[in-house]
Amino acid sequence: MRWVRCERNGNVFFGVVHGTEVEEVTGSAFAAHQMTGKRHPLAAVKLLAPVIPPTFYAAGLNYVEHIKSQAAGEGQAPKIPEKPDIGYRAVNALIGTDEPVVIPRDAGQRVHYEAELVVVIGKKAKHLSEAEALSCVFGYTIGNDVSERDWQKIDRTLWRAKNTDTWKPMGPWIETDVNLDALKTMVRVNGKTTIEFPTNHMLFSIQQYISAMSRYVTLYPGDVIWMGTEGASPNLKAGDLCEIEITGIGTLRNRFVAES
Repeated sequence: MRWVRCERNGNVFFGVVHGTEVEEVTGSAFAAHQMTGKRHPLAAVKLLAPVIPPTFYAAGLNYVEHIKSQAAGEGQAPKIPEKPDIGYRAVNALIGTDEPVVIPRDAGQRVHYEAELVVVIGKKAKHLSEAEALSCVFGYTIGNDVSERDWQKIDRTLWRAKNTDTWKPMGPWIETDVNLDALKTMVRVNGKTTIEFPTNHMLFSIQQYISAMSRYVTLYPGDVIWMGTEGASPNLKAGDLCEIEITGIGTLRNRFVAES
């Protein structure tokens, strides 16, 4: 099932995708809700970020080639993590598919995409084992962890390097029926494929992350965990169109624009 959060004529609502149509749902995807039978053409609604999470988690350095490329860019030896490491992102940065990513006037040239599988939590969870971990997952979506590498070097908390307004596109929807081992991530910039990789080829699995996290923090419905990225990105500039496709989920599409 594909869940969307969308807007039409100023009305924001959750919905379920049926082919080329969206059926309105009263209530929340994560709580009591009811199908209304009222349908809209998918092309007639604006797709928003599919959830505004209570807490926005991000896995750190979870793919080997990305770790190596990041280290090479800084002239350092790569350090492969020995355990799952989690960070946080800011909800102010979230936008939906087809919304513009704004590059501030004082940003450097090393503005990069990071194509990520996003785990959406559906049930309150605490102290889950790895075997139990996926029981709290509602579904999966796609994220682009836009990053400014010069700021990333000098900002201790990554507050602007990762969390500038519009720098966290997420969508286009939440897919609940996913075979993790079958997923492949592809990124295209201006129609040219820049990277492909097996999505689930992570250092630490979703199960390992959820188990480790839930030992210390309670996960709540609507929380998201961005699972990291592979490889390196070209420098992105105003006018570039970045498309992140994960097979079985969909395509997240955003154009980069200069701050006016």
